[in-house]
Amino acid sequence: MSINIVKNKYKHGYHLVDLSPWPLLGAFSAFIFLFGAALYLHGYILGNLWKCGLFLILLVMYGWWRDVTRESTLEGQHTTLVQRGLRIGVLLFILSEVMFFFGFFWAFFHSSFNPNPSIGGIWPPAFIVTLSPWKVPLLNTIILLSSGASVTWTHHALVAGFKEQAVCALTLTILLAILFTFIQVLEYITAEFYISDGIYGSVFYMATGFHGIHVFIGTCFLTICLIRLYYDHFTRQHHFGFEAAAWYWHFVDVVWLFLFITIYWWGS
Repeated sequence: MSINIVKNKYKHGYHLVDLSPWPLLGAFSAFIFLFGAALYLHGYILGNLWKCGLFLILLVMYGWWRDVTRESTLEGQHTTLVQRGLRIGVLLFILSEVMFFFGFFWAFFHSSFNPNPSIGGIWPPAFIVTLSPWKVPLLNTIILLSSGASVTWTHHALVAGFKEQAVCALTLTILLAILFTFIQVLEYITAEFYISDGIYGSVFYMATGFHGIHVFIGTCFLTICLIRLYYDHFTRQHHFGFEAAAWYWHFVDVVWLFLFITIYWWGS
């Protein structure tokens, strides 16, 4: 009798996750990556630590996604109640990312509305050769918005049960994301100003660079979803893993639109 009471006491729809090394290892990996990147930008020998940090981050991403996929697909832990909690968590995470980029936009507008005399009292600074918004930035905007349309196509195909269409659309999304990243790197290489060129260079590379990091993370996220889609991990009703990736990708699209309008177009 007492055993049954104890068992019934803990019957609920929530998922009590097992102990995992990934949060601690993920924080350590991010620290190594950022510490190494800072040393690399200042020309120190230990700057190559960022490569070790990046490898550890990818390892954590693989292990963590593997565990969550097992819990969802094989163990059936993601009940309706758990999925609701996951949705709220992802929305709160995206909200925190909005506030993160809000800080960069705040710095940009503060510096542009009140240009310091040390940069000529004008914005953009007198010594900065800005990028034309109607060339590479516009092309990248079209590419990223197209990827947003294709990821929406993937969602509709998945809900309708058209697996082949969903795979094709998601593959197209990932290819467009890779193309966007490649063109962004080329833009950095050919730009005539650097992150060390005052407030303009700092804000430009910090804002667009962190957006590029988010594009990379989103590309990895979508790639995992493509693999899971291929192996039939998603159903028409149960595919929150993809929904989270799609929400994140739409957030990346919206942030880029604000970057294009403010920093590239208005700021130039």
